Amino acid sequence: MSDSAPRRSGASGSGARRPALRNRTVRTPGGLSVRVDVRGFTVVAGLLLAALTASVVLIGTGDFPIPAADVLRTLVGEGNQGQEFIVTELRLPRVLVGLLVGAALGLGGALFQSISRNPLGSPDVLGLAQGSTAGALVVIVLFSGTASQVTAGALAGGLATGLGIYLLAWKRGVHGYRLVLVGIGVAAIVTAVNGYLITKADLVDAARAVVWMTGSLNGRDWSQVEPLAWMCVTLVPLVLVNAPGLRMTEMGDDVSYALGVRVERLRMLLMVAAVLLTAGATAAAGPVGFVALTAPQLARRLTRSPGPNLVPSMCMGATLLITADLASQRAFGADQLPVGVVTGVLGGVYLLWLLVTERRAGRI
Repeated sequence: MSDSAPRRSGASGSGARRPALRNRTVRTPGGLSVRVDVRGFTVVAGLLLAALTASVVLIGTGDFPIPAADVLRTLVGEGNQGQEFIVTELRLPRVLVGLLVGAALGLGGALFQSISRNPLGSPDVLGLAQGSTAGALVVIVLFSGTASQVTAGALAGGLATGLGIYLLAWKRGVHGYRLVLVGIGVAAIVTAVNGYLITKADLVDAARAVVWMTGSLNGRDWSQVEPLAWMCVTLVPLVLVNAPGLRMTEMGDDVSYALGVRVERLRMLLMVAAVLLTAGATAAAGPVGFVALTAPQLARRLTRSPGPNLVPSMCMGATLLITADLASQRAFGADQLPVGVVTGVLGGVYLLWLLVTERRAGRI
């Protein structure tokens, strides 16, 4: 017995030291102490580096290739006139739209999965992307609208779908599986409506609608960058400020109420933010599939941290989308394969793997 006691003591001491290896306390010059998740910080830094590297390579990819060193020199204002036009006017806006759309989808997906407490609680599954598509199709098919009108229609469709899902799922609050089931039903209905709208369109409008529905970054310019940037600047701080309360809600509504969290108010606020992020991203690039589903899950697996993982999910979404766009151009030539096709294939494979994993774990 005397031999086993020290071993148990040593084991518990080792277990107590593990969080210290993961979390570090940093003191600021003002005397404040901030706890930093070392692994999470490392993951975020690595994802940002990967996204920036892929962005530089993507800017240099196209019919007129530009070396990475020349891209960097052009970005700081030291390139020649031809390189400045290609980089700043043609390719940089597309890359910025890709980064912002990916970040918005990643953050929106993390919010929905945390609120529903379900890894399948993604805008792709809940029907928000289909709702944005319906709004865009109404503008294209019925009114032959301009690009800006299509964007406004997609945003309105996403917001209307999100409101409908919330109201249908409400019963003394909004709970996880009910939200997912209602979302799946709404997605099926809206998908049928979209198919009907396509059959009613003439050949030109139908072709235009199908191109938009694929999800692509082709032809994106500065007019899409500014609205996305303002949306992220407004919504991301709002979401991050409420992140501690969101993490508490994952412990259950009763515990959250006991800790002073106004659960339904918080849930509704963050759902509105998630709907706006998803609808805005869809309006800018079309329904790019599965980024919102896979980014939060991959971020959580990398950080190995409980909770919503909002910042890692946002960085993962940006990295996934810009890397998928780079892969589509390098593998198939510039503008030959929309990025939505690549994310759809990869996301579909991931979804199948996730379903198998959840079934083996006995959760579905």
